[in-house]
Amino acid sequence: MTRRFNLRRVAVTAIAFSILMGLSIDATASGNLPMIGKYAEQINKQAGGFAGFSAERGRSLFSSNHATGKPETPSCTSCHTNNPAKVGQTRAGKSISPLAISKSPERYADPKKVEKWFRRNCKSVLGRECTPVEKGDFLTFMLTQ
Repeated sequence: MTRRFNLRRVAVTAIAFSILMGLSIDATASGNLPMIGKYAEQINKQAGGFAGFSAERGRSLFSSNHATGKPETPSCTSCHTNNPAKVGQTRAGKSISPLAISKSPERYADPKKVEKWFRRNCKSVLGRECTPVEKGDFLTFMLTQ
């Protein structure tokens, strides 16, 4: 049973990775995939046996209301709308370019800026910094948008 489960898990992971690679050709040019690899490397150093990032967990992180952050920003969708391919708006009324990599690949080109926005927005929405798993899941979700 265990061996059968492990083989199934490896097969599913390989298929998911192949799909992800097919969807992310533009993202490679923007420098996003190396960041996902960096997060996976960090996780493996800490715990090992990492099974991979999940677009579904990323979708949940993006769309869920979190009670631990600032009351005015309970969710990423508070500013970025329910559709990451659409323009969002700050509380001050400024436009925010879409989060979807298909619409704004340049927003993921500079790893330092990506980290800055993760740090700022995770603290606002979650009340803490995002973990490497959360960052990888979020980026994996954005690759599908």
